[in-house]
This record gives sequence, C-alpha cells and structure tokens, in this order.
Amino acid sequence: MLTAKQHELIRFIQHRLEETGISPSFEEMKDALDLKSKSGVHRLISALEERGFIRRLPNRARALEVIKMPEDATPAPRATLAAKDAIAAVGTASSRPAPEPANDVIEIPLHGRIAAGAPIEALEGQNSLPVPAALLGPGEHYALEVSGDSMIEAGIFDGDFALVRRTDTARDGEIVVALVRGEEATLKYLHKDGGNVRLDPANAAYDPQVYGPNEVQVQGRLAGLLRRYH
Repeated sequence: MLTAKQHELIRFIQHRLEETGISPSFEEMKDALDLKSKSGVHRLISALEERGFIRRLPNRARALEVIKMPEDATPAPRATLAAKDAIAAVGTASSRPAPEPANDVIEIPLHGRIAAGAPIEALEGQNSLPVPAALLGPGEHYALEVSGDSMIEAGIFDGDFALVRRTDTARDGEIVVALVRGEEATLKYLHKDGGNVRLDPANAAYDPQVYGPNEVQVQGRLAGLLRRYH
C-alpha cells in the first residue's frame, strides 16, 4: 500500500504528464504536496520507484514515467486539482514549445569527514550538501567529505564529497562506508576474508585492513562523487 503523500505525488505527476508531457520539477512537487524540502520529494519518488509505480528516464534529470497507478487511487486532492487547472490555463494561453527541463537539485545531510586512509571519526553535523538529483538513485542518501589518498586509484581524492546510499549491507567488492569498532569510519572496498572482514584501499602504498566479523559495520554504499575544482 502507498502512503497518502505517495498517492498524492503519483497523481500529481500523472496529471502533469497528461497535460504537458513533461514531469514536474522537484520544486513544483514540493509546493503541490506542501512539503518543507525537496529531500522529502526525493524520498517519495524513491519509494514509488522501488515499488514499481514510476521510473526515471535515463540521461535526463527531470524525466519521470508513470508505469502504473495504484488500484485504490482516489480523486486528486484540492492542491493537485488547482495545479492541474493552472497548467491547463498556461497550455491554452501559449503555443510555444515547452522548454528543456532543468536539472533539479536536492539537499542531503553532510556528515563531516571520512578517511580514505587510516580510519578517522566520521563527524556528525547539521550541514547539508546540494546535489543534482540525477546523481542519486532510489533510497536515502548522505554525504561525507573525503580525507586522505588511499582510494585515489578508484578516482576518489582528498576533498571529494562521497555520496552514500544508507544501507547496512553490501556485496563483496563494493566501496562502502565502514564503521570500525563502533568508533571510526573509513571508505574502502569491502571483502570477506574467511571469517574476517577485509577493507582494501585503492592505493598500492597502503595495506589492507583485516578485522573480526563483529568489528565492522556497513553504514552505506558509495553512490557517487562530487568534486570542486579550485
């Protein structure tokens, strides 16, 4: 079953596609659903995508397709109907082709620095990082600033921002945020080594780190990177 907000969002997207052929922006969806931030929209879209109701079209940041509507869909709420009427009015008044959709940006939590070398503490903070929505897939995400050079052969450099999908599981060989002994976090390749857990760097100057099975907790999988050029 879908939540009330998920119902409201998929109806709003469907109405917009029927009227204009273009999916609404994150800002428009936020306003239509009376949400406080676009990160709430991202979570709703991810939930609908995981349940098979919508999908994101590749290579376009603001392109959604409704695959199916919920069977128990009810008439659209007042906010959605008002938005639909406004869209129809605009469409009637103008015959100009619709502009290309702009890249939507959402803000995800920025939780301090993470080591790409010897483990350091991942600092919890209240900051956020604006990220193009196209870089994020389904699920909940957060960002960490990379410190160190042990992952440079994987293209991850000091000062990069690691975009991490929050999860406590990972497949062998994936790059993960690993919490070591409940105190320190590091960004490494995860490998099972017999009964132990091996965290491998991507720099020949560093040695793998081997821990007992209960000493490492996966806190997320690497989903993308942001880099600032100075």
